[in-house]
Amino acid sequence: MPSNFEHLPEPLAAALTGQGYEKLTAVQEAVCEGEAEGRDLLVSAQTGSGKTVAFGLAMAEQMLAAEDLPYARTPLALVIAPTRELALQVSRELSWLYAPTNARIVTCVGGMDPVAERKKLEKGAAIVVGTPGRLRDHLERGKLDLSELRVAVLDEADEMLDMGFREDLEELLDATPAERRTLLFSATMPRGIEQLARQYQNNALRISTVGESRGHGDIAYQAVTVSPSDVENAAINILRFHEAETAILFCATRDKVKHLHAQLVERGFSAVALSGEHSQNERNNALQALRDKRARVCVATDVAARGIDLPTLTLVVHVEIPRDAETLQHRSGRTGRAGKKGTAVLLVPHSRRRRVEYMLRDAKIPAEWTEVPGPEVIRAKDRERIIEALTAPREITEDDREIARALMEKVPAEDLAAALVAAQRETMPQPEELLGKVEKPGRGKRGEGFEDAVWFRMNIGRKDQAEPRWVLPVVCRRGHVSSDVIGQIRILVHETFVEIPAAMADRFAQTVEKTAGSEDDDFEKAIRFERSAAPPPGRPGGFRGGPRGGNDGPPRKARPFNGGGKPPRRDGPRREGPHRGASSHGGHGGGPKGKSRRG
Repeated sequence: MPSNFEHLPEPLAAALTGQGYEKLTAVQEAVCEGEAEGRDLLVSAQTGSGKTVAFGLAMAEQMLAAEDLPYARTPLALVIAPTRELALQVSRELSWLYAPTNARIVTCVGGMDPVAERKKLEKGAAIVVGTPGRLRDHLERGKLDLSELRVAVLDEADEMLDMGFREDLEELLDATPAERRTLLFSATMPRGIEQLARQYQNNALRISTVGESRGHGDIAYQAVTVSPSDVENAAINILRFHEAETAILFCATRDKVKHLHAQLVERGFSAVALSGEHSQNERNNALQALRDKRARVCVATDVAARGIDLPTLTLVVHVEIPRDAETLQHRSGRTGRAGKKGTAVLLVPHSRRRRVEYMLRDAKIPAEWTEVPGPEVIRAKDRERIIEALTAPREITEDDREIARALMEKVPAEDLAAALVAAQRETMPQPEELLGKVEKPGRGKRGEGFEDAVWFRMNIGRKDQAEPRWVLPVVCRRGHVSSDVIGQIRILVHETFVEIPAAMADRFAQTVEKTAGSEDDDFEKAIRFERSAAPPPGRPGGFRGGPRGGNDGPPRKARPFNGGGKPPRRDGPRREGPHRGASSHGGHGGGPKGKSRRG
């Protein structure tokens, strides 16, 4: 047994050794110090620092003091976690840590069968792990008896307060004995946590290891600048470049998760999805597929991914920018755990670069700014991987050699080797060409469009109060393109024409078709795009944005698109929407009185 564990109770030391532990992490060491013995603890520690094992060790004194630990009828320890995934992860960790003691553990989380949970509680459990809402439900039904509780643990307490669980936590803690120990673990210490500590802790020892691992020293951060239209293709190329054993891609919404997951599966990636719309069984199956390597990529929202602990996870991709520095660190903290190395990649649209720079600075995270790896770079890496895979030492049976000799008699050695290379390459999804890398056609004289372009017609015009400053952001958002790839915009009475470089026309057409009806407001839902067989009527060369009076007169210059493109707010009665039966205006740039929306 390693000498580092001599100060620990023998059963727990044996469990750590069995799991391959050689030494404890900083937070695990801190909770085992003499000054922490028997005291309430208020601990700040980052995700991935070994918190679960830390509070498992911290509560060992009270747990092992029970003579009938394997036969405990009422819980001796209660662990409360904010999400189902985190509660299940905690339960798994405590199961192996306390396996030598034969302590029974019951997990109570939303999405699972409450009747089955109540039956397990009735049989008795030494440790109960669960989410606030489900635990409170069992408590109020009289199935969770906390009268003999010795230790209460609040894991990721700041998240539970943010998610509105304060009332549930108070009811649960109020049902426990006053002399219990309270261990409160939180990555941050906002005012709400301090109030909770004052209310339910007594002379708590303050422990902080955040400063030692701020920004996760075992994670290499990369910020990759992309064109807005290239985000999905960039994510694919990042996956292909790193070829991580397990990777997770973070999105902001369920719809984005569903769409990106479908794109990855279509391209040949073994991927699973996690979002709020999936049942607990579906989540469990997805995580198990990642653990047993039937899947290598997980696409998830922030909430669904909370608590995920995958030992083989070495790559995190922020497909959509995190809302703040804490979310950035929490997402990234899925990798680089317990001393292992990991990589976190942020995909940053050009217009959002400054925001990301501020976020990284606030989080004190040094990041390497780089570009998306292109197909040639990825194919060069593939050549190295294929050679390495085919030349790796492996056990070859005599039957294998017999087949090989038979093949050598029929096929030249070079052809055999080529067949092996082709078979290996077939397992690798093709990298994507990036629109941002496409050579854009040159523009004509000032005020003119592209030399080689395709016109698209929109079913809105001046009668719908169409004007460049809100038409341009709509085109960018619907087509997933940046403003620099849009040529002329000609606004007529009933329709508007937009010029797109020919090299990007097919992709633009596919994208506007996919995004049709995806907007939140009725006005933009009614906007349609279609290729125009001929240039629109008007002056040769055209201009971006027509004057109100028609196609005569000087051009109106469009305001540059900055990712938001907020139209001016107008007063007055609502007008009818696009002439193809659209409902009244609303939403971003929805002509008059539209609410502003992000691009």
